[in-house]
Amino acid sequence: MAVSDPPPPTGLLGDGVYESLRPGTALLRLATTHDREATLDGAWWPRSRDPATELPGLIAALAERLGPVTRVGLDRDAWDELPTRITVDDRIVHIDSFAVGDDTVLVTRGDRDHFSLLVIPPDTPPSAARAAMADAVRTGNLRQAGQILVDTARDQDRSAGPGGQQ
Repeated sequence: MAVSDPPPPTGLLGDGVYESLRPGTALLRLATTHDREATLDGAWWPRSRDPATELPGLIAALAERLGPVTRVGLDRDAWDELPTRITVDDRIVHIDSFAVGDDTVLVTRGDRDHFSLLVIPPDTPPSAARAAMADAVRTGNLRQAGQILVDTARDQDRSAGPGGQQ
């Protein structure tokens, strides 16, 4: 599915993996498969903890590939002052806040079509962020977001060798 193709019908995703990087926004990676049997549907690496800065880019990128986003759920303790709604491209998106850990964002398209994205902490080193994003979209991945972050950090520490130098 090319980036310019219209989004598939609700409940289905086109096959493929997409990376979206726009100037001033975060990296987003989606595993877009029809079966959706993995734990996560993608990963997002915001540049800050400011939802007013980060969410418009995420929502616009997701809407471009998945269709209109109606809700986004975030951990209130991991973000600076979460709004209850945000307007992106003249559409109101409701923001839900939970105390569930800062390693996922839940996205709703339509009434009941949910997507779960790993959230890479903004201060993560680029090599660790890329590795975690790749793990999140790996076919058949059944690890939870938090475990991917722990495993990736451990693997980065091992690859740094003695003394933590790469």
